[in-house]
Amino acid sequence: MTTCWVIYNGSLVSDKFADQARLVADAAERAGVTAKLMKNYETMMDLSSELELPDFAVLLDKDILLGYFLKSRGVPVYNDPAIIDLCDNKATQYIQLAALGLPMPQTIVAPKVYPNFSILESGYFERVIEKLGFPMIIKEGHGSFGMKVYLIEHEAAFYAKVEELRGIDFVFQEFIRTSEGRDIRVNIVGGEIVAAMYRHSETDFRANITNGGKASPIELTEAQEQMAIKAADAVGAIFAGVDLLFGENEEPLVCEVNAAAHIRNILNVTGVNVADAMISYILEDLR
Repeated sequence: MTTCWVIYNGSLVSDKFADQARLVADAAERAGVTAKLMKNYETMMDLSSELELPDFAVLLDKDILLGYFLKSRGVPVYNDPAIIDLCDNKATQYIQLAALGLPMPQTIVAPKVYPNFSILESGYFERVIEKLGFPMIIKEGHGSFGMKVYLIEHEAAFYAKVEELRGIDFVFQEFIRTSEGRDIRVNIVGGEIVAAMYRHSETDFRANITNGGKASPIELTEAQEQMAIKAADAVGAIFAGVDLLFGENEEPLVCEVNAAAHIRNILNVTGVNVADAMISYILEDLR
């Protein structure tokens, strides 16, 4: 009997993380796999001990070290922890997307500044403002559900934010006015589109449902389909939630690729359970 662990973060109090894991575990059971829901701390990463391990693991968390640990013990991990690692930091992800020529908002990766120091007098930030203007977006490297993404509309807010973020990876990004409060989420499994939804908000520049956005099914254009697949492929993600923006002429721009994308909302909106496609892909991949 094939066995798997479906891993989520046990320190997070919201049920949405356990719910995500239950969706995947239920899909595994439907496919004849014995699935065990695992909080990330329920497996001790004791490097000197032997453990009873599953045939594969689905890592629905950003505990990248746990992913690397399981992989080092011969357990196939989906997504591979190196992919989650790459996507978890928006700065490294954007560097990769840009290297492969994917269209996205103009992006400047902020230099490392140690917390007890400042580069305010260097002239660097004035150059950023000259290039991007206002409004602009500042995104912290690590953040989910639209959190740690800031709309910066004037110099005072800009300088306050960059000082606040000393010691943190972040990027400056062009604000795409034509996509204000709207985007597309595309779920991809193994290079194929499984489901997609249009998200919009009347109250926030971000369209995330967590921030009050609404969603509806969408029929993607060929350009949107190709862009989503290229974005997932660019970061090597087997399972991906690709967010697309609307450019000046409605052309798709890559907003970001999520390597641990939640699937409850897209199930509620489209009726498509992405977890079934995930498990089907894994079982085929393991043959």
